[in-house]
Amino acid sequence: QVQFVESGGGLVQPGGSLRLSCAASGFTFSIHYMSWVRQAPGKGPEWVSDISFGGSTRYADSVKGRFTISRDNAKNTLYLQMNKLKPEDTALYYCARGPRATTTGGGQGTQVTVSS
Repeated sequence: QVQFVESGGGLVQPGGSLRLSCAASGFTFSIHYMSWVRQAPGKGPEWVSDISFGGSTRYADSVKGRFTISRDNAKNTLYLQMNKLKPEDTALYYCARGPRATTTGGGQGTQVTVSS
């Protein structure tokens, strides 16, 4: 079955960086769009970024210029490099299959907390 395992989150000060990873299995990763989705406390899921099977990328306006999505099809792994983090980036981050995903992929997510 389709599975996602997210990792790499943590507590970081404003302005800091984190790199998230998502290991995918149960489907042909290389032919699918993949997305990062986040959910802040008390809010619904929010699409953050996606990447096509060919490597084209898109970002939500709130993260454009600070986050970079990438993928390694040989490792079935999706990444999100997050720089210049802000308190409003605090959320559970999930990966999901498909473009502009607005639901989580069913993984446990990885917590990102930006606080001084």
